[in-house]
Amino acid sequence: MNTLIIYTYPNHKSLNYAFLQEVIKGCHDNPSIKETQVLDLYEEQFNPILEFHEHKRRRDMFRDPKLEKYREQIKWADKIIFVYPIWWGRPPAMLLGYIDQLFAANFAYKDKKGLFPEGLLKGKSVVCISTMKGPTKYPLLWLNNAHKILMKRALFNFVGIKQVKFFEFGNMESKKGRQRKKLEKVYQYFRKVAY
Repeated sequence: MNTLIIYTYPNHKSLNYAFLQEVIKGCHDNPSIKETQVLDLYEEQFNPILEFHEHKRRRDMFRDPKLEKYREQIKWADKIIFVYPIWWGRPPAMLLGYIDQLFAANFAYKDKKGLFPEGLLKGKSVVCISTMKGPTKYPLLWLNNAHKILMKRALFNFVGIKQVKFFEFGNMESKKGRQRKKLEKVYQYFRKVAY
């Protein structure tokens, strides 16, 4: 199994970075995982801004040469792991800009007759690891589960990825947030996951 880890947080001295390290360590200790790549969107200086004009059309984004490296990473990966904070009830703009550009028509999905398109990323699986200052149940109780609906239904299911797992960790700025226990939980998951 090939794993692609997409890390979206600007600080390497953070809890999010600690989660990234546990994911990497768990993948390294898992005999089912053949190879792991890490894409740090901030370190990469990924440009999240969509740019369209008469010479650059949205429908041609799947062939944009600037994005070829990232498309190859997604094609290569069996499992895609996202590590990011939840800000204002959703992932950071940096990650959403990556999604807007990479999960494009004719790469991630293909329009066809009928209500829904054909997902072109079938057979892959996704894990989303997100942290937030507020309580763990905040997205469910106050936002009608908007984060999971956005990521699972509106994005991953749309492009054919049906196997999606979430780790949503709340109270991460609290001294009683059990950060060490949550880091261990993530490590153990990736150390044992088979697919």
